[in-house]
Amino acid sequence: MAQPRLEFRKVTRSFPGKGRGRGLVEPLVAVADVSLTVADGEVVSLIGPSGCGKSTLLTMAAGLDRPTKGEVFVDGESVEGPNRHVAFMLQKDLLLPWRTILENVELGLEIRGEPRQSRRAKAKEQLARCHLDKFYNHYPHQLSGGMRQRAALARTLAVDPDVILLDEPFSAVDAQTKMILQSDFGATFAATRKTALFITHDLAEAVALSDRVLVMSHRPGTIIRELTIDIPDRANPFARRQDPRMGRYVGELVELLHINERGDQAPNHGGNAHD
Repeated sequence: MAQPRLEFRKVTRSFPGKGRGRGLVEPLVAVADVSLTVADGEVVSLIGPSGCGKSTLLTMAAGLDRPTKGEVFVDGESVEGPNRHVAFMLQKDLLLPWRTILENVELGLEIRGEPRQSRRAKAKEQLARCHLDKFYNHYPHQLSGGMRQRAALARTLAVDPDVILLDEPFSAVDAQTKMILQSDFGATFAATRKTALFITHDLAEAVALSDRVLVMSHRPGTIIRELTIDIPDRANPFARRQDPRMGRYVGELVELLHINERGDQAPNHGGNAHD
């Protein structure tokens, strides 16, 4: 069996408890004994209740935080800190307003010391892939929210990471733009065969974009179920949404999350509800 691109081995992350006085306060355990793998070229979604530790897992995979127990590996190497094999894409595009879109996409390569001509060529290639080749010299404020998010994806892909971590990258846009971005991402990840770990609260999005969906429990978060999505053509989320199996998978996720029994989390079957 091939070595996974990303692996968590019995990972627990706890934080010091907060309290007043001299009494002992138990630590807050965000995630407990999490083991998961993501294979080369695979897209895996993480879903679960608010506060279950999904983002905590991504920050550890990115090397921005360390497990209290257990280890995280990228390409078989223990993650000891930020490294060039992993890229992190957040909810906000975080484009620098004083730089053009082309200059924003070049940023990671510039930080790595890549020569100007080379980094410019790579940035233009990724902007063309993301349908932004006519907007090289525009500034972020001149683009729509969806276009800025595509520019953020181009910036992420330009550094050619082995693993891409995505924390609700579509949550800040409207429903129609969201579906267009999902289509762009599906095609791009299939074409580049990038490995991705993806956080979302949109159950239909998780099914449409993923090879597998991992369901987490309430805090302390742990993996309680794994669903392999047996629907063809991950590159085309629109087509997946029309497949009759789509509703069955979403329904199963609803049941696993006990959404209909709780008041703290509403189902999102393709809309805009999020934390």
